[in-house]
Amino acid sequence: MEGLLEDALRIAIIGPPWYPLPPNGYGGTELVVHLLATELRRLGHHVQVFGAEHSAAGVEMVADASWASDLGSSRESVRLATYLARVYQRLRPQQFDVIHDHTGPAGLLLAIHSGLAPVTVHTVHCELTEPMRTFYTQVEDEARLFAISSSQAQTAPEVRFRGVVHNAVTPPHVAPSQRRERHLIQVARITPDKGQHLSIEVARRAGRKLILAGKVERTQAGQRYFEDEIEPHLGRQVEYYPNLAGAEKERLVARAAAAIFPLQWSEPFGLAMVEAMVLGTPVLAFASGSAPELITPGVTGFLSNDVDQMVAAVQLLDEIDPEDCAACARERFSPGRMARGYLEGYSSSSSARAHHQPQAPLGHRVPD
Repeated sequence: MEGLLEDALRIAIIGPPWYPLPPNGYGGTELVVHLLATELRRLGHHVQVFGAEHSAAGVEMVADASWASDLGSSRESVRLATYLARVYQRLRPQQFDVIHDHTGPAGLLLAIHSGLAPVTVHTVHCELTEPMRTFYTQVEDEARLFAISSSQAQTAPEVRFRGVVHNAVTPPHVAPSQRRERHLIQVARITPDKGQHLSIEVARRAGRKLILAGKVERTQAGQRYFEDEIEPHLGRQVEYYPNLAGAEKERLVARAAAAIFPLQWSEPFGLAMVEAMVLGTPVLAFASGSAPELITPGVTGFLSNDVDQMVAAVQLLDEIDPEDCAACARERFSPGRMARGYLEGYSSSSSARAHHQPQAPLGHRVPD
């Protein structure tokens, strides 16, 4: 930390209890929380952050590492409740200017009713299903709600969002590689929603090798999808890495001709897309969900409406300059830009905004 500002804010940031801050592999929200807390401290604010065991220095670790295996199981809600109880037992003797929750509805309710800060901020990291929309409309006057993409906010016009702040990724310390290989890569959980079967089709038709990296979703549908749609194609042309992370992941993504994302759902924010672009690796994606606002066509990738267009886009990849791709993405998705967006939300005195026109700080406009 560079030293506290005279008007430094006291901020409590409550991350999810599932993976360390920062994560060793999986854990997109955990990465975002880590980058936000680190940048706010660098800017001179007093930040108290909570997370899981094995987190970095400066994190109060109140969730057991073993709880990660309960995510998605019947034990998830009790683990989360236990974590939140521990967090608020530690927070109770103190007062803050802001509590910023990243855990979900239960954590937001506790933050609102704790009485520990005049401002409660909550980032919505998930898909806005009907139950979630109904919940957020119930509490929108008591907390400042932030979306992570304009497309996410537009799926819930009845919810009053205070703004849109794009997630950040870890900025690479090296220049983008000019030495590109011909392979395509998709880093994502193996599940029908991620569309790996379409990545296989695109790679086959384009005559490219494909690397798939990601754990198989722990459901019967996920396992069946892998066995029926992915496993029969594995071999020299389609390689599979279930636990790709760290330097190996960065090397394969940085050397790839493109990262490919034929997603079958409206993803609120494509963190893996951004992680590829900051390395100078262009992204091929369907024009759905957050992809159109993350990808700058011809600079950081290409958008397609179907498999035929995506196959054609593979032939255009040489038109993209890796340095321009990386520079654009590193500026748009930097930790500093994300932190400034939230600081604007922390300090804003406005308490009423139009329901379907959330303010979008730092140029993050919500389209009409």
